[in-house]
Amino acid sequence: MIVGTAGHIDHGKTALLEALTGQAGDLRQEERARGMTIDLGYRYVALADGAALTGFIDVPGHERFIHNMLAGAHGIDLVLLVVAADDGVMPQTREHLAIIELLGIAQALVVISKCDRVEPERLAQVQAQISALLAHGPYAKARQFPVSSLTDQGIEVLRRALLEAETQGRQRSPRGGFRLAVDRAFAVTGAGIVVTGTALAGQVSAGDTLLLGKAGKPVRVRGLHAQNQVALVAEAGQRVALNIAAERLALEQVHRGDWLVPQWLHAPSVRVDIDLTLLPGESRAFEHFSAVHVHLGTQDVTARVALLEGQSLAAGQRMFAQLLLNAPLQAVHGDRLVLRDQRAQRTLGGGKVLDPFAPSRQRRSDERLRQLQVLRAADDLEQALPALLASAQGGLDPQRLERQFNRQRETWLLPDDVLVVATRQGPLLFAKCRWHALRQQLLEQLARLHELEPDQLGPDRDRLRRFAGLALERPAFVSLLDELLSDQLLSSSGPWLHLPEHKVQLSAADSAMWGRLEPRLLAGEYDPPWVRTLAAEEQCAEADVRLLLRKLSRLGLVHQVVRDLFYPQQTLQRMAALLLKQMEDTPVVQVAAFRDMLGIGRKRSVQVLEYFDRIGFTRRVADQRYIRADSALAQQQAGH
Repeated sequence: MIVGTAGHIDHGKTALLEALTGQAGDLRQEERARGMTIDLGYRYVALADGAALTGFIDVPGHERFIHNMLAGAHGIDLVLLVVAADDGVMPQTREHLAIIELLGIAQALVVISKCDRVEPERLAQVQAQISALLAHGPYAKARQFPVSSLTDQGIEVLRRALLEAETQGRQRSPRGGFRLAVDRAFAVTGAGIVVTGTALAGQVSAGDTLLLGKAGKPVRVRGLHAQNQVALVAEAGQRVALNIAAERLALEQVHRGDWLVPQWLHAPSVRVDIDLTLLPGESRAFEHFSAVHVHLGTQDVTARVALLEGQSLAAGQRMFAQLLLNAPLQAVHGDRLVLRDQRAQRTLGGGKVLDPFAPSRQRRSDERLRQLQVLRAADDLEQALPALLASAQGGLDPQRLERQFNRQRETWLLPDDVLVVATRQGPLLFAKCRWHALRQQLLEQLARLHELEPDQLGPDRDRLRRFAGLALERPAFVSLLDELLSDQLLSSSGPWLHLPEHKVQLSAADSAMWGRLEPRLLAGEYDPPWVRTLAAEEQCAEADVRLLLRKLSRLGLVHQVVRDLFYPQQTLQRMAALLLKQMEDTPVVQVAAFRDMLGIGRKRSVQVLEYFDRIGFTRRVADQRYIRADSALAQQQAGH
């Protein structure tokens, strides 16, 4: 168990821990000179014979050092709220209490210190004052312990209460990736760099490799201590010291606020969606896009807060919000954080991390707010997944979910109605009913497009994606198409997609014009007339002839070699046969020989060969070309 203190300056927090543990605090020279705790202090003691060591974290009470208090409070299991009997409840008593409530610390005991200085009547007044302070919060039933650190009055009773809390307290699950927020870093002669912190999740062993800080520098764990004792393994809920090593790792590269996590979990982000609560004591509403300090773990970063359900938040109220951070934050779902004002002078509120990978667009949409409602109510991945899938139109990225919930995929218990769809950029999760609905919607939209354009074979992939309007990113859309093609519910002719039963239907006017154009194109043999010549002979607009020939090219009846030059299919096959015949003498396509066989100029011969390159009949390597025997056109000629 990790026990932390909280309370106003000079209320006896350090003296209390000395009485409980027998170990002196305020070891820093500046602390001794000033007679006050400035930074975090750590002690370890067995509260009873044979008991495991309990870790104690002493925090400063001065308002100027709240940032240090926050760094120490993030991982504790039980808080000792210390109130001096002579002073009673003071400003930092209230602020520290607000912070530990925002951090969701499960257990609290109230210690009324310096009881040797007051009469029983004063003690009763302070007890009533504390009861009123706690009455409407999560610690309303917290036990109160009058003590004196000088005379040891009440110390043994408090020690027994701590032992009882330790046996009854909730054990943290070691499930998930190891997470440690660094609160100290120092060098040890002969060992190297040591970092300390409270393990928030998972396990770590000597020899493991972790990523350090926002840059993700790989470091190896050479050795470790757990609860101030040499260990082979440390886990969530323990104070941990890690001896780390890495190439060119220097002490000045390690800072309070850095995280140590495994590679798969490392994903710092600068947009985080949270469930924000403003403290009831705030005198004015919190405005949209206000600047704040964000404290999570031992990190302290500045940010703007975008409110997602309004333009302001009243005191004591809660609202979904997005943090736009000025430095990356390493967070997972369920993390507690505290917000302080822009000048870091007072605590405004805090809340729970819902999504550490918040979107930059449509963050206030109804769909997104429904997802946040699900995340607010869910404690773990399995609880959230069905509702998240129902509201995720484009599927869910499992790697993102792993990092969001700190759960690797092999530990998930997926519902039977979840479908894993493989895409070129990795798998996506869909509800089966949603995926089947997408299939049906795409086929219906394609059928509608065929009705609108009966003279077109069909759209290419990009146009179909735009027309169908499905809420899918391109990789998922391509996988949907591939599946429909594999199931033969969709057909492709070159780049054009169509329903298997769809046939192009030329209008009567187009059919009549094609009947007149085809003989002219065939008569031109290897030098067919250009679009402008055909249009002049037809006495119609060039655009009309061009549009018809492009339709016919989709049907495979003509081939567009250059912009306004079309070859009939029969002519193209004859040219391919001539080229194959030329290859009987030499494996390399000879432009001059091909030109002589066709009886046309070199420029036109090169244009035809470049078209053969585009359709895969030939392959150009440097300045030479070769026939591709596996091409469709070569196979057709071989069949003849």
